[in-house]
Amino acid sequence: MNVIPSALTGVMIIEPKVFGDERGFFYESFNARAFEQATGIKQQFVQDNHSRSAKGVLRGLHYQIEHAQGKLVRVTAGEVLDIAVDVRRSSPNFGQWASVLLSAKNNRQLWVPEGFAHGFVVLSDFAEFLYKTTDYYTPSAERCIRWDDPDLAIDWQLTGTPTLSAKDQAGKRLNEADLFP
Repeated sequence: MNVIPSALTGVMIIEPKVFGDERGFFYESFNARAFEQATGIKQQFVQDNHSRSAKGVLRGLHYQIEHAQGKLVRVTAGEVLDIAVDVRRSSPNFGQWASVLLSAKNNRQLWVPEGFAHGFVVLSDFAEFLYKTTDYYTPSAERCIRWDDPDLAIDWQLTGTPTLSAKDQAGKRLNEADLFP
């Protein structure tokens, strides 16, 4: 496993060791011992989620203010641009974001620690997105920051208007949102 630091401290790109030949490929998508040795992070994951989205669907920027979740995310079909935003007021990186291209082809994963908002946009015809979380989904704790907040100025690499859920359309600007201390 190869670990690449992102532009934000704590957010890491994980590249698993892939074994491939003419038959196909094999890789461990998660091994707790190897993850801890490579990242220095010992986490227990309690929930796995799987979504499928069409091209142009943008999901995010989501986080839970209580029951904060760390997320290990990956794509098993298609391609997405994945975004993490530091929403910890006390952080020197507060309001900064990092992006990484995740695809079934590159097998990359992204570790998004607690205290970060997370989102992605689908660049391929569709994408299947999997994520492991360190705490359970808690609807009352969920928050959403607008994907197009001008204070964040995220480059989503869009060629048109994204498709959003009602929840994402109602997201708050960073300066109005409930955030981490």
